[in-house]
Amino acid sequence: MEPDETRRLVEQLEAVTARLEDVEAALREQAEASPGVRARLRAWATPRLGELRQHAPQPLRVPSAYLRTDPPSPAPRISLVTPSFRHGRFIERTLYSVLSQGYPELEYLVQDGGSDDGTVEVLRRYEGSLAGWASEPDGGQADALNRGFARCSGEIMAYLNSDDLLLPGSLAHVASYLASHPEVDAVYGQRVLIDERDRQVGIWVTPPHDDRVLDLGDFVPQETLFWRRRAWEAAGGRMDDGFQYALDWDLLLRLRDSGARIVRLPRFLGAFRVHDDQKTLAGGNARDAESDRLRRRLHGRPMSGDEAYARLRPFMRRHVLHHTLARAAARLPRPRSEVRTVPPEE
Repeated sequence: MEPDETRRLVEQLEAVTARLEDVEAALREQAEASPGVRARLRAWATPRLGELRQHAPQPLRVPSAYLRTDPPSPAPRISLVTPSFRHGRFIERTLYSVLSQGYPELEYLVQDGGSDDGTVEVLRRYEGSLAGWASEPDGGQADALNRGFARCSGEIMAYLNSDDLLLPGSLAHVASYLASHPEVDAVYGQRVLIDERDRQVGIWVTPPHDDRVLDLGDFVPQETLFWRRRAWEAAGGRMDDGFQYALDWDLLLRLRDSGARIVRLPRFLGAFRVHDDQKTLAGGNARDAESDRLRRRLHGRPMSGDEAYARLRPFMRRHVLHHTLARAAARLPRPRSEVRTVPPEE
């Protein structure tokens, strides 16, 4: 995107955000006299980032055009690694979401931590479609990723956790964007939230990327993040195995600080699975400690979550606007297709 075009888009977004604030102020005046209006305003203006179950389960559907996304020619090689440990009940759906896209230059590896729950049996069934897989003890997710990426050669790199999904056409869409935007080093998209049975329970929608927000928190949906090998090497060429929860935030910060240009794509690229055994939910104090460690590194002092959130209010206002627009777009009468998450029976 040209600088002038980017500047115009930013100005338009700022104008819309200012108008949104005017509307919010008017609605608050009405709310003083109407409890019903107050409740609707509160629900509409509440940020949804961080909320994992937003509505009753619904079928997972995407615009039908997603299924017709073609890769560029020639197609750049994409190296994708799935770190895995005891996700035997989900991993086949993860593999199928990647392999069923039929991307012509895919190098897909699975690095499992020695699971004993049926994962290995699934990997053996799919090994003819994988560039490689291993099941062996490791030092955690970051170590597993480093082992997998050490065996990769693709120009574009990414990782997908063994309980998440890629949405149809994502590989071709990312490859096409990066092929036509050589100045961009990393991209990510929007996220769908799904439950244990692959049903949609919400969305996370972020505004256009802002490097400054990374100083306060990580709102980049990890399963949608792709980066160029040149950016990976400039940022150190490895995941920091000192992190078990904030490793993707640390990677984003190192990419940014090494000069990578990061862009948010306005398309749903991945699905994040919400379930009881989820690593993110189970992190607790250890997860928070890693976030505190990164904020201390960035700001040279401790920063509470409350302070960080207060400084993120402008970003959250923009998020609310984009979330509302995405919900409205989903109601438009355009063809939508249900996403197949398991292979058809033979």
